[in-house]
Amino acid sequence: MKWSTRLTELLQIKYPIVQGGLAYLAYADLAAAVSNAGGLGQITAMSLPDANALRTEIRRARTLTDKPFGVNFAFGMHGSGYEDRVEAVIEEQIPVVTITGGNPTAILKKMQSTDIKTMVLVSSRRQAQKAEQLGASAVIVVGQEGGGHLGRDDIGTMVLVPQVVDAVQIPVVASGGIGDGRGWMAAHALGAEGIEMGTRFIATVECVDASASYKNALIESAETDTTVIKRSIGAPARVLRNAYVDHILAIERATPTYEALKDFISGEANKRWIHDGIKEKGFGWAGQVTGMIHDIPTVAELIERMVNEAECIRSKWG
Repeated sequence: MKWSTRLTELLQIKYPIVQGGLAYLAYADLAAAVSNAGGLGQITAMSLPDANALRTEIRRARTLTDKPFGVNFAFGMHGSGYEDRVEAVIEEQIPVVTITGGNPTAILKKMQSTDIKTMVLVSSRRQAQKAEQLGASAVIVVGQEGGGHLGRDDIGTMVLVPQVVDAVQIPVVASGGIGDGRGWMAAHALGAEGIEMGTRFIATVECVDASASYKNALIESAETDTTVIKRSIGAPARVLRNAYVDHILAIERATPTYEALKDFISGEANKRWIHDGIKEKGFGWAGQVTGMIHDIPTVAELIERMVNEAECIRSKWG
């Protein structure tokens, strides 16, 4: 079957499947594997130490794939320090840039003078409309089931996606709670023209920076084993629940300030588990889709499986 949508045409990919930015995990191996399998892989820019490191990672990815891949800018609570990385992306002629967290205005304006396609992660109709007004090529709509940083309104993917589809003219990519061909087809039924997956791509062979402890936790966890941290400081984000996360939640109840939380929610704390495998001293992002993860396939195996599932559903629709 053909999987052509406005998204596949925009990004020049075979399947409308985008790999999430995945802080500290989305590097050349994973990005190239996703692109080689027909989707759009991405490299995380803000997890790298500087622009030169980003250039090196981009060039390494190009030794692994001749297909398009993107670069993700995840601002989180940081609003500066990315300008040289944006210049590196432009100089390296990356075809796609995605923006998550923070205000996308500056990057979108910078990209207007280039041929780079832009996608902005949003969690509301208003944000989607604003991104469209600012010139985004597409929006990625994340529902509250997703892992990592979410919207503040707790709106699920099933409700949010069709509202955004009705509110904008640019292509909409659905994200949050999607991990197989069934979720993919559900997204299309809601009006989306593609999907983004984050958590599911962590539990793959090519996500080489993810520790065995973290990957195994994704397999062993149920959909009820995630929770939302940082809600008290206005930056809700979904993680796997463990004793370390329970301590974060206790701090939020007692002293709901960034200063009280910053050492516990830092990138270093994140890496202690996801890189070093020390679960009791760190946290790991994960969406509710973790309850649907039961193995660690190669990226190619995962996408082939999803295509088969989706084609089976399409054939039943007639």
